[in-house]
Amino acid sequence: MTAQVHVPSLFARVGTASALTFAVGTTMLAPGFVHEAEAAAHSTTALRIAASKKGAPYRWGATGPHRFDCSGLTLYAFKKAGRKLPRTAQQQYNKTRHISRSQRKRGDLVFFHAGRSVYHVGIYAGSGKIWHSPKTGAVVRLEKIWSGSVWYGRVN
Repeated sequence: MTAQVHVPSLFARVGTASALTFAVGTTMLAPGFVHEAEAAAHSTTALRIAASKKGAPYRWGATGPHRFDCSGLTLYAFKKAGRKLPRTAQQQYNKTRHISRSQRKRGDLVFFHAGRSVYHVGIYAGSGKIWHSPKTGAVVRLEKIWSGSVWYGRVN
């Protein structure tokens, strides 16, 4: 049995600030919730795509589908997931919504930096690990985050 909610009286009780919140059935959805869920779905897809490229060789400037540099891998994965990112790690950092370490989720971007300059990017896989294309002579792989000098960004 579904509970009935009389929406006008609900708004009267909680005030006009909640007028931006609306009811669907018995579930309350806050503004931005759908946007966050959609971003999470794209990020999860991008993570899966990056992982599927395991073993692909690093090549400076490459954006796939068979070779990648770090930002080329993230660009490729998010493009396949339906999101557009700029080309370089620094540009990608500038374009994402910056989040704290405690807010990071699987599929968020992890930016390695020296001072204010971003020099590397990967996709957060959970448990302190990222999928990335590290350097010449290496391949796309899952690796533990090795530095504390990282920032996190969410692709919207």
